[in-house]
Amino acid sequence: MPAVTTASVPDGAPIPHSGGVSDDEFRAALSRLAAGVVLITAHAPDEGPHGEDVGMTATAFVSVSLDPPLVMVSVRNDSRMDDLLAQQPLWAVSVLSEHQRQIAGRFAMKGRISDRLLFADLPHVRGEAAGAPLIGGALATLECRTEQRVVAGDHTLVIGRVLTASAPGEDAGPLTYFRGKYRHLG
Repeated sequence: MPAVTTASVPDGAPIPHSGGVSDDEFRAALSRLAAGVVLITAHAPDEGPHGEDVGMTATAFVSVSLDPPLVMVSVRNDSRMDDLLAQQPLWAVSVLSEHQRQIAGRFAMKGRISDRLLFADLPHVRGEAAGAPLIGGALATLECRTEQRVVAGDHTLVIGRVLTASAPGEDAGPLTYFRGKYRHLG
C-alpha cells in the first residue's frame, strides 16, 4: 500500500482526489449500491408572506442511532436545501414508495426557481413538529431537528434528531435508486 501524505490546504478549499480514482470511476462503482429514495422537505418562513416549502430528493439517507433516535441526510453544499437547513433546524423526511417515482424526479431537477408549483398538486399534510410537508402515500414519514452539520467534501452531512415517526399501512414496496435509475423491488 503506498504511503499517503497530507498537505495543508486552506480552510474551505477542496481536497484533491487521492491518486488513481477519477470522478467517473467513483460514480460507476457507487452506482452499484442500491439506495432507498426519500423526499427531504423544510419550510422557509422568510420566503413571502406565508413562507415557502422546499423539497429535495435524496438517496444518501441513513439511520444513525436508536438512542437518541438520529438520522442523517447528505445535501450538496450551497444548494437551496443546504442554505435553508443552515438557518432552519426543522425538516421532514418522506420515504417514497415505488409508485412515487414522479415525485422523486420532480424534486431532483436542478436549476429550478421555486418549489411552490412542485407542491401545488402533491397530496401532503404539514407536520406538526417541523411544519414541513409530509407526502401522502409515503411508506414512512419522519420529522427532525438538526443536531449537527458536518461538511464532507462537496456535501454537508445533516444529522437530525427524530421528533416524530409514522409508518402508515402502505402495502407498496420502496422506491430505490440503482445504476443511475429509479427502480422498484421485485
